[in-house]
Amino acid sequence: MSESTDNLVLEHLRHIRAAVDRVETRLDDLTVRVGHLETKLAHVQVQLAEQSVQLAEQSVRLDRSDARLTRIEKRLDLAEA
Repeated sequence: MSESTDNLVLEHLRHIRAAVDRVETRLDDLTVRVGHLETKLAHVQVQLAEQSVQLAEQSVRLDRSDARLTRIEKRLDLAEA
């Protein structure tokens, strides 16, 4: 190849290398951002699970209270047996 063709090829290769470097940088940034999102999502899932447990515990307490109230009403003849 002639020298001008060699220079043109090298110039194109430099531009391609620069573009690849920019893509790699953006990919690294996106990888970090996705990692943060995954961490935050995991925290949200843990909070939702904790809330579900709390709701289940409240439901059990309400059921026990209802059963106790029913027994009291029956003893006082306020409800049908």
